[in-house]
Amino acid sequence: MLNIKSSRLFISIGVLLFIISTNLSAAGKTPERGNNGAIASSSLIASKVGIQILKEGGNAIDAAVATAFAMAVTHPTAGNIGGGGFLVYHGVNGETTTFDFREKAPLAATKDMYLDADGKVINNEIGPIDHFSIKAVGVPGTVAGLELAHQRLGSLEWKQLLSPAIKLARQGIPITFKLHDDFNNQRRKSWFGNYPSSQKIFYKDQGKPYLVGDLWKQDDLANTLERIQSDGKEGFYGGRTAELIANFMTANDGLITLEDLKKYEAVERKPIKNNYRDYEIISMPPPSSGGVIISEMLNILEQYDLNQIGHNSAQYLHILTETMRRGYADRANYLGDPDFNKNMPLERLTSKEHAINLQKTIDLNTKSESDPALFAEVYESDETTHFSVVDKEGNMVSLTYTLEFGYGSHIVVEGAGFLLNNEMGDFNEQPGVTNIRGEIGTPPNQIRPEQRMLSSMTPTIVAKDGIPVFATGSPGGKTIINTTMQTILNFVDHGMTIAEAIEAPRIHHQWLPDITTFEKLGISADTQAIYESYGHKVRSRNSIGTAMGVHRDAETGVVSGAADSRAEDGGAAVY
Repeated sequence: MLNIKSSRLFISIGVLLFIISTNLSAAGKTPERGNNGAIASSSLIASKVGIQILKEGGNAIDAAVATAFAMAVTHPTAGNIGGGGFLVYHGVNGETTTFDFREKAPLAATKDMYLDADGKVINNEIGPIDHFSIKAVGVPGTVAGLELAHQRLGSLEWKQLLSPAIKLARQGIPITFKLHDDFNNQRRKSWFGNYPSSQKIFYKDQGKPYLVGDLWKQDDLANTLERIQSDGKEGFYGGRTAELIANFMTANDGLITLEDLKKYEAVERKPIKNNYRDYEIISMPPPSSGGVIISEMLNILEQYDLNQIGHNSAQYLHILTETMRRGYADRANYLGDPDFNKNMPLERLTSKEHAINLQKTIDLNTKSESDPALFAEVYESDETTHFSVVDKEGNMVSLTYTLEFGYGSHIVVEGAGFLLNNEMGDFNEQPGVTNIRGEIGTPPNQIRPEQRMLSSMTPTIVAKDGIPVFATGSPGGKTIINTTMQTILNFVDHGMTIAEAIEAPRIHHQWLPDITTFEKLGISADTQAIYESYGHKVRSRNSIGTAMGVHRDAETGVVSGAADSRAEDGGAAVY
């Protein structure tokens, strides 16, 4: 039952939704500041939900759980209960831990399940079936992960944390320009059109589009969230919801069964820890590649005086590129699910010695070559989402979760109202096949039943003297690691505020293809010309990543939240 305080929250949320239905952004180079707590996410509405949980006495974990469930309603492109992700926690008492709720391959999965008789990936009318079919769906992990984190570290009642999301789904949220554009993208419309259950959710009767300002209600999703509210993990992996998933899979030639759902467990894992200058870096271990590779790259960069070299100068960008090149090569060769790859050389990859050896191979005047005869990278979608939380005491959460593609598989479970992921495409689908096009067949990330697929998600917390200072992370597929790293460099080496660190222009290199991506408006033409004189090839894109960060000043207790302006509906909320 809702208390008076919660009821007031939903009245205020309802007023908010109708008053600012087309402008939900609170982002830019000036951070939002408060004295008690801050949340930055890709959904300002969800950030405000998390803040209300903090006001009601919840801690950072409570707020993270409430925010994550709210984003399943407000940010359907990546907020989810049908996907998976990772959570990093750092308490003000020095406690650190992580929660792995990455999706798993179904029991019926095989290493060559997407290949034809000639060993080529099968395509349907949309694209490769490892991304564009119901067989691309991995066993979801989000609900199990959020429950495990709450059981370990939460303080408020579970039911209280689900109430805002249920209310938003039941009463509706306004259609923003972004939601309108997403729903009515012609390619996406055709994908939704393959499943009546998806059509029902994202369009009005007879396929008519929602217009900007319309109220979007999700009753089936609200019902599912109520079952989770009542029964926790069992309300998703058992009972009515599990039956809806399994029956839908059977009816549509999918792989996930009741047994798959029953067997799924989230895992608490020891974080990857590393020192960078005067700070401690706490990040996610495998099956996330982020913590290992960001540690390796920061260890390399520690050998340079980056502030003296100059932020985003040609020399600086060259050093970053060469560091990225080496980190991503190691990522491809060594990393996968630790439950299936017991001998990953994590200590060596994150050691200062390994970094020094790699740094010695960097020529300050000439680019290295990425040898396509070695290994490339499997495709990973840019569409993920991240949020960061700090509470009044200074406890921090960094959480990244995803459906893989924007809107995942585009498949909604009939009667359950939520989207399914298409994460199976993050496995190396062609064993033994590696080429310059970015296909990779190295063993650690090949498909095995119940294996978790490798990810670039990099939720990270930066601490000093055992006290968390800021939390950050980003969506962006394989750009995630580099975005997170550059945000850390901007704060630590260049003295930027958390907002400035997030807004600063970024670059990306990932070993293969051997091309550096620049943001279109970020780097001057003169700088680019000097950079290219080292031998680098450059392409541009509108943006790289959408980082979300929070900061707490240990001396004053002032908290700051910064939402990347690259995220259209995003925002930071504080109190």
